[in-house]
Amino acid sequence: MNHLRFLRYVDEVARVGSIRQAAERMHVAPSAVNRRIQDLEGELGTPIFERLPRGVRLTAAGELFVGYIRSRSAQLEHVRSEIEDLQGLRRGSVRIVTSQALAPVFLPGAVAGFRATHPLVQVHAGIGDHVQAVQSLRDFAIDLALVFNLAPEADIKRIADFEQKLVATMHRDHPLAARAELRISECVNYPLVLPEGDIGGRQLLDRFLARSSIKLRPVVESNSFEFMRGYLYHEQAISFQIAIGAVTNGGQLVAREIADRGFPRGQLVLASLRNRQLPVIAHAFAEHLMASLTAQGAARQA
Repeated sequence: MNHLRFLRYVDEVARVGSIRQAAERMHVAPSAVNRRIQDLEGELGTPIFERLPRGVRLTAAGELFVGYIRSRSAQLEHVRSEIEDLQGLRRGSVRIVTSQALAPVFLPGAVAGFRATHPLVQVHAGIGDHVQAVQSLRDFAIDLALVFNLAPEADIKRIADFEQKLVATMHRDHPLAARAELRISECVNYPLVLPEGDIGGRQLLDRFLARSSIKLRPVVESNSFEFMRGYLYHEQAISFQIAIGAVTNGGQLVAREIADRGFPRGQLVLASLRNRQLPVIAHAFAEHLMASLTAQGAARQA
């Protein structure tokens, strides 16, 4: 299937914007990549790339052609997966992007549990927000997305939704750690370490505060949950996290539910690209994720 390899040259150049860098990533000579691109441009009768002083970028025709390449590659992966499934091999690869909150505990456990019954499967796990996840689905770069508060999109299929609470997190020595649940008004009396405004958990907080007289004044803001957890060791501070991402670090940190009436909850959404037929093994992994998440709380099928 050499012709497929040549199509991959085009796809890789489109992703990195450079013939040289693409050639290095694929371990081939830049001249070979450039020659194949020129051959394809000759067959199509139009340039695929616009040559720039530093790199290349897709022409309008090139964008159409790359869309065709990625769609065809996804179809081929599906066929390969079905053939391997018939042979009982259960091999192949699954590509997923998940929210940062799932990276420390849930996702490693889910992947390990899946590989216990599918040891020949390779999993590519990326971390990103809902914007990055949707774009990766549209680019056929991933099979599945599992992200928090994914907005409805016409071309994105919501496979399942999982309700998530926001919880307050703190060190076990914090004065409020002995409480079973907390009100937001109690939290503001301590230093606050908050996610940045474009992160789903912060948006839940802001939605609640828009109807309240309470004002949150964070001492630290960050886009890294790992950093925010680490900060709780150094000051009697409080942070917030969706429940599935509330890592206790061996009991050093605690999570407490928020007791305020009407406090909003968010949705963890498992999604794929609509009208794309997933490879068999990716479908099996989606089923495994749903079972794992359902075990942690009720799920609503989309």
